[in-house]
Amino acid sequence: MTRIPLLVLAGLVAAAASHGAHPLTVATPQPNADSLAAAQRAHAESLQAAARARADEERLAEAHRADSLAALNRTSEILKQTVAEKIHFAFDKAYIRPGDAETLDRKIPVLQANPALRIEVAGNCDERGSDEYNLALGNRRALAAKQYLVNHGIDGSRVTTVSYGKERPLDPGHNEEAWARNRNDQFDILTANVVLRQR
Repeated sequence: MTRIPLLVLAGLVAAAASHGAHPLTVATPQPNADSLAAAQRAHAESLQAAARARADEERLAEAHRADSLAALNRTSEILKQTVAEKIHFAFDKAYIRPGDAETLDRKIPVLQANPALRIEVAGNCDERGSDEYNLALGNRRALAAKQYLVNHGIDGSRVTTVSYGKERPLDPGHNEEAWARNRNDQFDILTANVVLRQR
């Protein structure tokens, strides 16, 4: 067996390389125009879809906020009606009757849930009796309602009282039914632009 010296073999390889053999090259594929355009279209469509999705989410969030605000305003109006509900008194009396105590009891959670809320209680009387007597009676009626609220945990500084005696009748009639309506405490909210919440 013939041995080719290593040096000769290296020379043969070098000679072969110098006589037209090309070094190994890797061809980099070039993208064709159609596939590039398709990729650009897909990218643009993806961006548009994302923008539409964001806009849809923003519209839904705005609708939810509007619904929540409307619900809050509806609740606030109902609670304001609860605060404004009148109580009535027996002839020549200033004590809180059981049915009227229930009316006051409905006000208490509203006042507790809205600690900034301030109210005024106005005591009123029917047309019988002197102006002076009815002013004093109206004052006792307003104070009776305030004391009831205070006894049930409402800070007295949030409740002011006033008496109108027989000056502000709800019913102008001159009979028992009119007089019964006019013997009342009226409740007004003093806090401006208040939105009432419930617990």
